[in-house]
Amino acid sequence: MGDDSEWMKLPVDQKCEHKLWKARLSGYEEALKIFQKIKDEKSPEWSKFLGLIKKFVTDSNAVVQLKGLEAALVYVENAHVAGKTTGEVVSGVVSKVFNQPKAKAKELGIEICLMYIEIEKGEAVQEELLKGLDNKNPKIVVACIETLRKALSEFGSKIVLLKPIIKVLPKLFESREKAVRDEAKLIAVEIYRWIRDALRPPLQNINPVQLKELEEEWVKLPTGAPKPARFLRSQQELEAKLEQQQSAGGDAEGGGDDGDEVPQIDAYELLEAVEILSKLPKDFYDKIEAKKWQERKEALEAVEVLVKNPKLEAGDYADLVKALKKVVGKDTNVMLVALAAKCLTGLAVGLRKKFGQYAGHVVPTILEKFKEKKPQVVQALQEAIDAIFLTTTLQNISEDVLAVMDNKNPTIKQQTSLFIARSFRHCTASTLPKSLLKPFCAALLKHINDSAPEVRDAAFEALGTALKVVGEKAVNPFLADVDKLKLDKIKECSEKVELVHGKKAGLAADKKDFKPVPGRAAASGAAGDKDTKDTSAPKPGPLKKAPAAKPGGPPKKGKPAAQGGTGGTGTKSKKAVETKEIVEPELSIEVCEEKASAVLPATCIQLLDSSNWKERLACMEEFQKAVELMDRTEMPCQALVRMLAKKPGWKETNFQVMQMKLHIVALIAQKGNFSKTSAQIVLDGLVDKVGDVKCGNNAKEAMTAIAEACVLPWTAEQVMSMAFSQKNPKNQSETLNWLSNAIKEFGFSGLNVKAFISNVKTALAATNPAVRTSAITLLGVMYLYVGPSLRMFFEDEKPALLSQIDAEFEKMQGQNPPAPTRGISKHSTGGTDEGEDGEEPDDGGSDAVDLLPRTEISDKITSELVSKISDKNWKIRKEGLDEVAAIINEAKFIQPNIGELPTALKGRLNDSNKILVQQTLTILQQLAVAMGPNIKQHVKNLGIPVITVLGDSKNNVRSAALATVNAWAEQTGMKEWLEGEDLSEELKKENPFLRQELLGWLAEKLPTLRSTPTDLILCVPHLYSCLEDRNGDVRKKAQDALPFFMMHLGYEKMAKATGKLKPTSKDQVLAMLEKAKANMPAKPTASAKATSKPVGGSAPAKFQPASAPAEDSVSGTVDSKPDPKKAKALGVSSKTKTAQGKKVPSKTSLKEDEDKSGPIFIVVPNGKEQRMKDEKGLKVLKWNFTTPRDEYIEQLKTQMSSCVAKWLQDEMFHSDFQHHNKALAVMVDHLESEKDGVIGCLDLILKWVTLRFFDTNTSVLMKTLEYLKLLFTLLSDEEYHLTENEASSFIPYLILKVGEPKDVIRKDVRAILNRMCLVYPASKMFPFIMEGTKSKNSKQRAECLEELGCLVESYGMNVCQPTPGKALKEIAIHIGDRDNAVRNAALNTIVTVYNVHGDQVFKLIGTLSEKDMSMLEERIKRSAKRPSAAPVKQVEEKPQRTQSTSSSTNMLRKGPAEDMPSRLNQARSMSGHPEAAQMVRREFQLDLDEIENDNGTVRCEMPELVQHKLDDIFEPVLIPEPKIRAVSPHFDDMHSNTASTINFIISQVASGDINTSIQALTQIDEVLRQEDKAEAMSGHIDQFLIATFMQLRLIYNTHMADEKLEKDEVIKLYSCVIGNLISLFQIESLAREASTGVLKDLMHGLITLMLDSRIEDLEEGQQVVRSVNLLVVKVLEKSDQTNILSALLVLLQDSLLATASSPKFSELVMKCLWRMVRLLPDTINSINLDRILLDIHIFMKVFPKEKLKQCKSEFPIRTLKTLLHTLCKLKGPKILDHLTMIDNKNESELEAHLCRMMKHSMDQTGSKSDKETEKGASRIDEKSSKAKVNDFLAEIFKKIGSKENTKEGLAELYEYKKKYSDADIEPFLKNSSQFFQSYVERGLRVIEMEREGKGRLPTSAGNTNGEEVGPSVYLERLKILRQRCGLDNTKQDDRPPLTSLLSKPAVPTVASSTDMLHSKLSQLRESREQHQHSDLDSNQTHSSGTTTTSSSSTANIDDLKKRLERIKSSRK
Repeated sequence: MGDDSEWMKLPVDQKCEHKLWKARLSGYEEALKIFQKIKDEKSPEWSKFLGLIKKFVTDSNAVVQLKGLEAALVYVENAHVAGKTTGEVVSGVVSKVFNQPKAKAKELGIEICLMYIEIEKGEAVQEELLKGLDNKNPKIVVACIETLRKALSEFGSKIVLLKPIIKVLPKLFESREKAVRDEAKLIAVEIYRWIRDALRPPLQNINPVQLKELEEEWVKLPTGAPKPARFLRSQQELEAKLEQQQSAGGDAEGGGDDGDEVPQIDAYELLEAVEILSKLPKDFYDKIEAKKWQERKEALEAVEVLVKNPKLEAGDYADLVKALKKVVGKDTNVMLVALAAKCLTGLAVGLRKKFGQYAGHVVPTILEKFKEKKPQVVQALQEAIDAIFLTTTLQNISEDVLAVMDNKNPTIKQQTSLFIARSFRHCTASTLPKSLLKPFCAALLKHINDSAPEVRDAAFEALGTALKVVGEKAVNPFLADVDKLKLDKIKECSEKVELVHGKKAGLAADKKDFKPVPGRAAASGAAGDKDTKDTSAPKPGPLKKAPAAKPGGPPKKGKPAAQGGTGGTGTKSKKAVETKEIVEPELSIEVCEEKASAVLPATCIQLLDSSNWKERLACMEEFQKAVELMDRTEMPCQALVRMLAKKPGWKETNFQVMQMKLHIVALIAQKGNFSKTSAQIVLDGLVDKVGDVKCGNNAKEAMTAIAEACVLPWTAEQVMSMAFSQKNPKNQSETLNWLSNAIKEFGFSGLNVKAFISNVKTALAATNPAVRTSAITLLGVMYLYVGPSLRMFFEDEKPALLSQIDAEFEKMQGQNPPAPTRGISKHSTGGTDEGEDGEEPDDGGSDAVDLLPRTEISDKITSELVSKISDKNWKIRKEGLDEVAAIINEAKFIQPNIGELPTALKGRLNDSNKILVQQTLTILQQLAVAMGPNIKQHVKNLGIPVITVLGDSKNNVRSAALATVNAWAEQTGMKEWLEGEDLSEELKKENPFLRQELLGWLAEKLPTLRSTPTDLILCVPHLYSCLEDRNGDVRKKAQDALPFFMMHLGYEKMAKATGKLKPTSKDQVLAMLEKAKANMPAKPTASAKATSKPVGGSAPAKFQPASAPAEDSVSGTVDSKPDPKKAKALGVSSKTKTAQGKKVPSKTSLKEDEDKSGPIFIVVPNGKEQRMKDEKGLKVLKWNFTTPRDEYIEQLKTQMSSCVAKWLQDEMFHSDFQHHNKALAVMVDHLESEKDGVIGCLDLILKWVTLRFFDTNTSVLMKTLEYLKLLFTLLSDEEYHLTENEASSFIPYLILKVGEPKDVIRKDVRAILNRMCLVYPASKMFPFIMEGTKSKNSKQRAECLEELGCLVESYGMNVCQPTPGKALKEIAIHIGDRDNAVRNAALNTIVTVYNVHGDQVFKLIGTLSEKDMSMLEERIKRSAKRPSAAPVKQVEEKPQRTQSTSSSTNMLRKGPAEDMPSRLNQARSMSGHPEAAQMVRREFQLDLDEIENDNGTVRCEMPELVQHKLDDIFEPVLIPEPKIRAVSPHFDDMHSNTASTINFIISQVASGDINTSIQALTQIDEVLRQEDKAEAMSGHIDQFLIATFMQLRLIYNTHMADEKLEKDEVIKLYSCVIGNLISLFQIESLAREASTGVLKDLMHGLITLMLDSRIEDLEEGQQVVRSVNLLVVKVLEKSDQTNILSALLVLLQDSLLATASSPKFSELVMKCLWRMVRLLPDTINSINLDRILLDIHIFMKVFPKEKLKQCKSEFPIRTLKTLLHTLCKLKGPKILDHLTMIDNKNESELEAHLCRMMKHSMDQTGSKSDKETEKGASRIDEKSSKAKVNDFLAEIFKKIGSKENTKEGLAELYEYKKKYSDADIEPFLKNSSQFFQSYVERGLRVIEMEREGKGRLPTSAGNTNGEEVGPSVYLERLKILRQRCGLDNTKQDDRPPLTSLLSKPAVPTVASSTDMLHSKLSQLRESREQHQHSDLDSNQTHSSGTTTTSSSSTANIDDLKKRLERIKSSRK
């Protein structure tokens, strides 16, 4: 029992994990109790068990598991954090609980799953359960199905997603296990309960027997709608509410709520979409055109099979639909027509809304095909058109349907009416607005009078259906003049109609989910219409107020000419009266007299034609009185006006009588029921008198009264035509004036713009100025209502007139049209009637646009034009687009039928040529304006693709797309855009541009809408992903749009939509939703809408190049978009104004200029680096080919697309060479202005240029070379360096061109090669050119050889790669070439080398055939340049010396900005070697002033110094003097440019190429070893050390890891590095310059090197480690003590913090610190104590005492204490004054610690504290016992014996011996081997020598003692070097320079990663070529034929041996 009691003591959570089952059982029981006690669901207690719950349910012991399940259930129910465990726990339940035999376990498992669902984790649970269905264990499968069934039954189909379950049902029915099949049956029944028949299609293919069983079960189910029995946590309140209702006895409301849910599930949603386009037979499109009907039938049958799939995947079905449409329309075989119709039906059913975009194309064809009589064809067509109707809206196809209604064929008329009837059944009152109903009723009314009975019946049925759908009130106005019999027939039909929606309007809204509802949003027809109609009118918004008061809507839809339509403004009764009066018969004069005499006094009638004017006047007075007293109903208006018109009638000569007469006409019109018949009698007379001075006003009054009686549109039309059919200009101008006034009084509603415009044009052309002025005034008034589009009709007027019109329009701009004051009184009753339907007032607003004359342009959209637009050649495509623009421009306003144009334009929206995309967008803007609101039907197939363009990478294209979308939305309203999935699909695309533009657009539009389609919810998931997009702009736009989405969808819906997000995302999004909820704007109300509209109303001006005057369109653009385009638009406005009459072409050309004026190269951050990485990682093809293949060109195209302007790219990759020339011209133009862009895309430009090298066209080649010359000049000016990648993909192809037959081209190529040396090292160019010498083209060989000669001449032998020997051998081969030019070139090149290098050439060449050798010798003899030692050198040097000084002083004078061009000119002026000119890179100009100041002295002294120094050393050597002089030619001219030289060499130290690095180190070593020159390094120490530890890191990470690399190369490099550093740290003045940061990195590098185990495995590794040891000591002693102490403290802190750091590393850092502590007594006064204490403070802050004590080793804390103790001891209490740099002393324990120490030392004696220090330093306590001493010594010897620490051990032993000289170490040595003893002794001696400074360490690598530079030192060094080189060491007389380390032949460059180099260093390193221009190198290379001595960068072993021999022999 012992162990029992043990586990009983454990805490609960540990018990739960115990391996004893009893312990776990007890743990679970206790946990259960705890869970039941915790009241707070957010208690931290829950989190303790978070990770254990899975173990609770998966326990291996069945009994324990039961208890665990109980506890888990309580946990899930109560814990707030339980949701986090869903996945793992449910999967545990599925795999480990559902397979248990105990029923209790399974029940608990199911309960846990349901509980997870309740806490809102339904999806995760369902996912795990569905995975469980794939389990092999049938028990588990059954349990999973049962759980799903219970979940569905309890939570309902809203929570449990049915689609995935239904998907697996058929598989479950096929299971071999009966239990699984039975359970599947049960769940199928449960699912049926929720979704009814929607379940049938997915299960149609299961076993018929099973299906039958299911049917039987289904029948038994109750018919009522099911309700969920259990609710989610968030819905629990709802549950409570339900219970209250039920207890109150009425669950009706609850039932209603849920009842509505049922139809939401749609079988279609449960199906998987099938992709069929790819499965079409390959020859389908050929077969469908075949001549044999059988083949066509086969093709159609194949399609029929495919479209039987009930749900099809979206795709581009345009071609297929086109083919089927052609069969339906044109095929002669009716069987095939029926088959094609079936296919269309299948497509429409399978695609649903996605088929909507094709509906417009197909509907007219099908309707016209109804002429077929065969029943099966008619039936197929009916099915097709019905299916198609469901995919679109009635609004969208209304135009097509109405067009067919006028067909002569009765069958077509009948079937169309029947189709309309069927369509109406799907509508509701709100989706069938009056504006839509009116044209249909008008057409159907014609049909009810048709001669064919079937047509009449069909029309009755359609009208009856309309009546049923929208109610009598809405339809009656249209049926006013239908006789009683027919009206009854319509009503009878109406009663028979069964509507799809039932009569309940509420359901209509629901139905919207199920099927697209035509027209408006169900809930608010008013808002919808307001949107769609109003925004469409291109006119200033204020109009909206006008119609609001006068409901004048309906007339506008009918053809305006039809007088019948105009009556619609009245009420029903009024309408009826009017219509009767309209057709009032014309009465004869007799009847009129009779009627008049009944109401007028007899005298009055008799005196009418009296000859005495007074009698006539009296008669008129009586007449007037009589009229005034008459009752409206009794007044015979026609008779009265006839009387007035009776002779003399309107020819009345007396003005008083005439005035009276006119006044009476006005009275009659006002008081009586005045008909148009009566009006026609008088109008002519009125118009005749309107210009009369005296009677004119009365005439106008009468006309106004008539207009009020007979509506203005009709009156105005009559008056205008009468005025302009006569010649009197006064009448004409006054008529126009009257009309201007009348429009203001009556409003614009219903006016026929068409009729006016022709009259106004006539008036404008009149000779009389008054007529013209009146016309212009009238236009001004019309402009108020119609807006800018009015101007389009007058664009071709003369400019003078046009400017007057524009001036008038300008006056009107910004004014609101006045509210109508007339035309209302009689219709006040009508106001209420119409007012109910909120959209009516708006319709008045749209009249203006709808009455503009619309042209049919479909006949102009020919198939040729469409094919042009889709042509392969962009020019032809452009022509096509130009034609379309011209057609639209000419037509001004067009009808919606535009044939195939939408498909063609859609293709252009993703045109590769961005100019065409922009042109297409401009056309689409025009189209929107031209088509007006009818553009709606094209939103899906043309509008949505425009939205896709918002994702374009070019800003100007995006702006154009946005303008287009706005122009469209202006016309269509937003509803069309938001319906369906299209918008959400766009938002789903992960394109940051598209997302930010689209969200910005929605954020702008959504707030203005009063309602939105429910489909808006589809965008929400993508909106959420945008909230977390990696692009900041997208996130911002998404956040901005969030409140507006919430405004329409509500917080609940939005919050629910977060369910599918990851938990982290969900929390973030919910937080944002909360925030948005606070900022959520209110939905705009009707009144708000009206106010917001004026803004929108005037908007179209912004987007219509075609409709507005040029100035308007420009200023409009500026107002609408505050973006960079603003300036541009303004800039070009003058251009636009001067453009000829037509606006659009000028606008498009303007677009192009605008497009081309942008940058041609786009700077993509890190684009080039990424491309290089891709090429390295072989993700793309390496640019390497003999001739460019297509894939290379395509790849380049793709890479360029992101960073080269689209239009330029099209030019660059055009098939026609002239376009390449154009592209090059553009690139030349932009070269200067876009430097960054050019450099950013340089790799691509050079690759493209290589493609041009393969063109045959000379002009392109010449242009290309011209461009390259300019390019490389620019690059050298910019001090750019070609990358390896750029060079290797360009230079080889350039070299190909050097062999061109044309001289001029070869010359250019050579010039480019020369310039390239300024941006790419000549030494790297060399191998490429060398490769060129192997060409088969002899010209190329010759030119390449010449170029090599030039390189050697300009840059010296060190350009020859891989070694001079190899290079010259290869060049020498060509001396025997069969081509004379090649031979000469080879000889000349070698002569050049000879001139630079002397006789050694022969050695380097090796053996040649006699013939070749004799040719060479002959040539050398003939060559004038004999190697003639010093004089030549002088000649060569002087110009350069003066040159360089002048250039550097130039620079000082002019400053860096100007120095480049001047230096370039100098470079050009040096005729001999342009490259030899001095070129100083900017980053090398750092210390120019300093050097300039030194120049004087240095210039005088340097040469002698060098001379003297060298002679001094080499006195006895018998070598010709010139050669000795050149030992250090590099530094001869130090004064000219020391700093830049040193910078350059230092840059090479960090080179990835070992040889380069070694050569640089050699040169630096040489400087450091000569005291007088060492000062030159001053100021460069940090830079040098950075380069050095970069190199160390490079060796450590790259070279050491490189298998292929010879390790002795690495050792050689190490030796050089360490040797250099030792030399440096000998010189105290230089060593002190090293800064803290650099020292830290250096120490890090050195310690890492000491610990590198790979080194020790190398034979000379030990030697390296020892040298490093020595170096470290030097660094510690010689550096600035403050800096090194600080560096070590920081390094220790970093190493202790870094988890990856080895303890060894920290230990070595601490040893360095101890060493520093020992030095403190000597150095304390030179140390900046404040800084050191700050560092210690920071250290102690990061590592408080407690933390340090936790370290595995006690060293850190001891080190720190020792350091502090020593400082305290040395400084005493003063140390506390040095805490000045510490801001907050309380952050660490430093101050307290120091105070403690001070106190302690006060108590103790001084000697005691001394001993303390000793203890710290030597780690030996004097009081320690003998045993301790022995232990300590043993530890030291152990260290000496170990490989890693031997050096450290020796150092410690030395210290120990020094302190305790009497200590006996003999016992430790005597047991060891003789070798070990001598090793220890030697080691101690070495340390002693080194400590006492008695000389050099024999083992260190190339290290000089800075104090004495005597021959012995060199001998010492030589000895080591000789050993290295494998030379005999018997005679050691003198040391060769460090270069002898290079004695092995140089290895070709090893590609290595130098990524870690600092940016500056990498620039410096790459700039090594630049250096070849400096004097330094020119001296070296031109120094009179000297042999390669220590200065030469390429050391050759033969040469070294020879040299050594000479030195030795001279020493003997």
